[in-house]
Amino acid sequence: MTTFRFTVNRTPVEVDVPGMRRLLDVLREDLALTGTKEGCGEGECGACTVLLDGAPVDSCLVPICQVEATAVVTVEGLSPVAAGDAASGTRAQALGPLQTAFLETGGAQCGICTPGMLMAGQAYLEAGGGPDDAAIRDAIAGNLCRCTGYTKIVEAIARAAGSSPPID
Repeated sequence: MTTFRFTVNRTPVEVDVPGMRRLLDVLREDLALTGTKEGCGEGECGACTVLLDGAPVDSCLVPICQVEATAVVTVEGLSPVAAGDAASGTRAQALGPLQTAFLETGGAQCGICTPGMLMAGQAYLEAGGGPDDAAIRDAIAGNLCRCTGYTKIVEAIARAAGSSPPID
């Protein structure tokens, strides 16, 4: 076991785990942040997308040894309210602009892809993306959804494009 230190949703964390343990498993099992979902476990579906130093990554493919001294943001960290204590799983109460847009447009259906779609959408917005359908579809291309046909998801990201503040 090795100790790894990084931040999750703006909260410093420290975990003692084997270096090749998946970031997904550390988030869900060791830090009790279960918003990030496992879909395929092979990096094909995007359900486990988180932001690693601002870039969207499939957490099922990232060994924890590559996360040392980085900043991880999960779906729980999208709230404009302080995300709370990641180690204890404390959740924020408010929704961020992108989450609100997903609710308003019906962009969330069964919920399996939603956390990954939110994170890919947030990365797009953080990069300065606007309400352009083609650009949004390109930004979420690594995320699969079987329920919505993507139209409502694209609409939600476009709606949030004018109102989404940075998440630190």
